[in-house]
Amino acid sequence: MKLKIKYSTVAGDEYIVTTNLYVIVLWERKYKKTATDIKMEDLAFMAYEASKLAGITIPAMFDDFIKKIDEISVVEAEAANPTEEA
Repeated sequence: MKLKIKYSTVAGDEYIVTTNLYVIVLWERKYKKTATDIKMEDLAFMAYEASKLAGITIPAMFDDFIKKIDEISVVEAEAANPTEEA
């Protein structure tokens, strides 16, 4: 599963990051959830980890990252194993 997450900061910066298997596994381990139960904190955590992987300068502490987020949403979701069209 890959998610494209768009977020904007209170400073007016806007980013789109894409999760990967590593980010999803980190999230599953930390929150003991599956991909069917995603909430706002989950999106923020995935955006935080994906931003680090993308080389975006972010605060060292997750809570400080959340404080700087103005809006966050999923732009696109890609299934882990998409099926071919018939």
